[in-house]
Amino acid sequence: MQPIIEAQNLRKSFGELTAVGGISFAVQKGECFGLLGPNGAGKTTTIRMLYGYTPASGGTLRIFGRDISEELRAVKYRIGVCQQEDNLDPDLSVRENLLVFARYFDIPRRTAEEEADKLLRFFALEGRSGANIRVLSGGMKRRLVLARSLVNDPELLILDEPTTGLDPQSRHQVWSRLEELKGRGLTVLLTSHYLEEASRLCDRLIIIDGGRVLVEGEPAALIAEHVGHEVIEIAEPSGPMRAFLKKKEVDFEDLGGRLIVYNQRGDDLYGRLTSDFCRRGCTLRLATLEDVFLRLTGRELRE
Repeated sequence: MQPIIEAQNLRKSFGELTAVGGISFAVQKGECFGLLGPNGAGKTTTIRMLYGYTPASGGTLRIFGRDISEELRAVKYRIGVCQQEDNLDPDLSVRENLLVFARYFDIPRRTAEEEADKLLRFFALEGRSGANIRVLSGGMKRRLVLARSLVNDPELLILDEPTTGLDPQSRHQVWSRLEELKGRGLTVLLTSHYLEEASRLCDRLIIIDGGRVLVEGEPAALIAEHVGHEVIEIAEPSGPMRAFLKKKEVDFEDLGGRLIVYNQRGDDLYGRLTSDFCRRGCTLRLATLEDVFLRLTGRELRE
């Protein structure tokens, strides 16, 4: 089956700065594919190349089997884009924002009205149909931006950090709507700084840094491969504990005042550590995608 998105050695440079240094990936029909990375990793540049905002410096990019450098207009009619910025028109009502946007796709007026009303119901915004954008909460605005990205009934939905800045209730509401869309067979490409969001929504993902792909795979498989099943966090670790972990060749990160221990063996390492070394200050939890992300990209702050 031909991939919906196929990127081969995709590159983008701005003068001497290489933002994307030759990444390759493919997105299959009906899957949610994640594009993760720290600030400055090349995510946004890659996303902008996908919907034609930024031309690639090299490599090939095909969407629906079409070379985007040659058939961008035809591709744009079949995709929806939810950008991370709030770019709604403040002079229009909620419903008018959808109707005006539908004109870009030459959607007949009656069809656009039916689709707008359906989307407002789907995103629980029908009660705000005539409201001005300025009176909406942050969560409502994000749901409206999502609704607008679906007004042309796209085959591919590109989401650039769709829930950034939302409170937990609004974030989970958006996730539920996205899961419903995914269940209908919509192909989704997602970037996010919420690793819980990526774990919940993505079938597969890549983590990039420095404009290059570090890993690719299913979230659960990446966790098992790079972290294991359990993580033990130890506050104020002692010298003997460090020596024990090194002797047993246990994989851990030493952060000075804290250790992050990755138990990939499945034995009762936590029991041994708590009984012999730390009766307090040891926390056992399940490994997460965030652990993988931090192991691969580091813990230092990025500009």
